[in-house]
Amino acid sequence: MKIEKLNEDKIRITLNMEDLKENDIDFHEFMSNSVESQELFYNMLEKAEREVGFITDDYKVMIEALATTNGNFVLTVTRLSDNNEKLKNTYKKKKLNIKRKSSQVNSKKAIYCFETFDEFCEYCKFIRTNKFETIEDLANRICLYEYNSKYYLVLENLTMNINYLKSFASSITEFAHFVNTSHLFESKLLEYGNIIFKHHAISTCLKHFV
Repeated sequence: MKIEKLNEDKIRITLNMEDLKENDIDFHEFMSNSVESQELFYNMLEKAEREVGFITDDYKVMIEALATTNGNFVLTVTRLSDNNEKLKNTYKKKKLNIKRKSSQVNSKKAIYCFETFDEFCEYCKFIRTNKFETIEDLANRICLYEYNSKYYLVLENLTMNINYLKSFASSITEFAHFVNTSHLFESKLLEYGNIIFKHHAISTCLKHFV
């Protein structure tokens, strides 16, 4: 992790995949703004305060995130002010006390939850309309389960191609939310869920339902 102070109100934080692994966060959790990724961000702000004197208490902040082609993540954090005066009572940095999950997480697998089958179809339609041709190349197996009246897209043996991952993460977050891929949840899905599409879930949906 590298922290650079660009000016009095702006810093740049550069992360790589190893930084995420050290904090028990995979790419999908980071991109989906999970509780764990929020905790990491607050920790980064505390580190920035210690290392470069960048204080965010009682300030609003704006965050710009960029994933680079070499697999790094660049966060530009801007401290907003009104004539360089603190904005009182507008923003308080929250301290999150979060226990680390005991279940193992498989970073080579991702699960996303759609509230309805229609929302999954809308996502597939979005992919076709925007010509995200790399989505089917993202994983060796892409299947769809129905469980407790919700639909779970499971991607197994994910490629680590950062361009594929960026396209996927940026497109799916408008339609579904990331599910922590613990072995316990996977077991429930396999045992109690109904398999809708065993392979090629996206292309099959496009062929028959969109």
